[in-house]
Amino acid sequence: MEPNYKDRSVEVERTEVQKKSDSSVVASTFIKYAAYLIIFFGLLFFLVKYVFPLF
Repeated sequence: MEPNYKDRSVEVERTEVQKKSDSSVVASTFIKYAAYLIIFFGLLFFLVKYVFPLF
């Protein structure tokens, strides 16, 4: 008794996962943190150059 393959219906479901990344959000976040770093190092430079020599 051979199985009847003509009556069989096999459906294959394929799902694709795509990683969504918005480059404008990444760029704006980079600019924001770069600005934080520039302000931090500017403040540090000001303290070392002008405030610490006063003591």
